[in-house]
Amino acid sequence: MLSYATIGVTDLEKSEAFYNELLAPMGAKTLIKMERIIFIGKSMQEPMLAICIPYNEDEQHCGNGNMLAFAPGSKEQCEAMYNKAIELGATCDGAPGQRIPDVFYGAYFRDFDGNKIVFNHFG
Repeated sequence: MLSYATIGVTDLEKSEAFYNELLAPMGAKTLIKMERIIFIGKSMQEPMLAICIPYNEDEQHCGNGNMLAFAPGSKEQCEAMYNKAIELGATCDGAPGQRIPDVFYGAYFRDFDGNKIVFNHFG
């Protein structure tokens, strides 16, 4: 159902390196690279993350309430990828932990542009 989600960034090269390294354990890499937008994912047939310099050339800013969620496959992978994000320069926005008993586990961070991301696991 989801084709791709886009977030605005201020430094396309820095963000590409960050997300390629962070999402590599999930099999993701740069699939399409153009002047102001880059698509990162496992394949063109699966959901992708697009990072871009805003089309209208206004300053990048994060939407209040907007968040991307990635499911790496286990609670342990959520924690490992969260820790990798922090190592790469992200900031904590909710340490890894069980949010809804036996249902939802989440590890929240913000990238260096302030975009909110969660690695999550259901079950």
